[in-house]
Amino acid sequence: MSSDGVPPIGMLDLASEVDGLWSELQPEVERVLRSGQFVGGPDVGAFEEEAAAYLGVRHAVGLNSGTDALIIALEALGIGPGDEVITTPFTFFATAEAVMRLGAMPVFGDIDPVTLNLDPATVVERITPRTRAILPVHLFGLPADMARLQEIAAAHGLALVEDAAQAFGARYSGTCVGCDGACSDSVRASLTGRHVGALGTVAAFSFYPTKTLGAYGDAGLLTTDDDVLAERARRLRNHGSRPDAKYINDFLGHNSRLDSIQAAILRVKLRHLDVATDARRHVARQYHEQLGDLDGVRLPPLHADHVFHQFTIQVPADHRAAVAQALTSAGIANQHFYPMPLGSMPVFDGAHPAPPVTAQVCERAMSIPVHPGLSDEDVERVAGVIRTAL
Repeated sequence: MSSDGVPPIGMLDLASEVDGLWSELQPEVERVLRSGQFVGGPDVGAFEEEAAAYLGVRHAVGLNSGTDALIIALEALGIGPGDEVITTPFTFFATAEAVMRLGAMPVFGDIDPVTLNLDPATVVERITPRTRAILPVHLFGLPADMARLQEIAAAHGLALVEDAAQAFGARYSGTCVGCDGACSDSVRASLTGRHVGALGTVAAFSFYPTKTLGAYGDAGLLTTDDDVLAERARRLRNHGSRPDAKYINDFLGHNSRLDSIQAAILRVKLRHLDVATDARRHVARQYHEQLGDLDGVRLPPLHADHVFHQFTIQVPADHRAAVAQALTSAGIANQHFYPMPLGSMPVFDGAHPAPPVTAQVCERAMSIPVHPGLSDEDVERVAGVIRTAL
């Protein structure tokens, strides 16, 4: 309870979600338990087919986590020591970590101050002969400017790897916000209406429980239209073994298989995803109505392609701590995604100066609850605390 005795508002409410889906979840989990098939098996294959059909891709490869999906995607492309991958400095560390795990070097662009996604103009500036791929993140559920990034990748012979960990279900609307307008209308039109995960060379999804499509444990997915990449990813997830000869290994791989119970849970939740996404968007619209007139506050774009994994606002840097404290005191959860540019992390030992827009956003950004279980009254309460604090 908060100091005034009202119930707390969390960043999400998984217990209520489980209660609402229990009549569907319980028999599916019991069926898998009684089947005796707990790793791989028919549920994993069925989920892969259903996810591929939903996303509009030829191949979906179930994996142990979103981080593994990123690593295996890059590894399947042959990226390794001496290579560079241009990515965003404003996201979860796993994006850069996946590049580094292969001995390659992440090169950080800057972000657009409105979308918070990788700014394509800063990508062009950082391409060198060692660049092998561009790795945008569809941050907080908003697709990156994939039309412009696709043109840049094609012009320089680079792979375009989508980090879609936070954006399952988002579609690219073709809306140009903060972009440099340099991409052709035909490229933008060719991508418009397609799901993230079907916009680049290969994509990685996370099904961590907090995600828009979340498992009840770790799980991930790799998607691609490339038959060769898909086959290599399937071998990499299982120690590099041959598909027709389980105990013959031609190269090193990983132990990164999706387990059957998580696949069964994801199959249930996938059927409800669009309804849950509509609920998130309703909450986002309510926030815009109640907070849109606040001076010095920037809200995330209210676009049809945004699935609002997080609702991240920007407040004046000298007020951020006070707003966070006011929310916490009122029993309202909030998170600081992300307090430090990736290149400023201790692991890089100061090798990457903080890009200017990212540095500012890191001081201004804060995320507030946006899950499907929020009522209009909950949203009004959150908004009221923020308005008072400012």
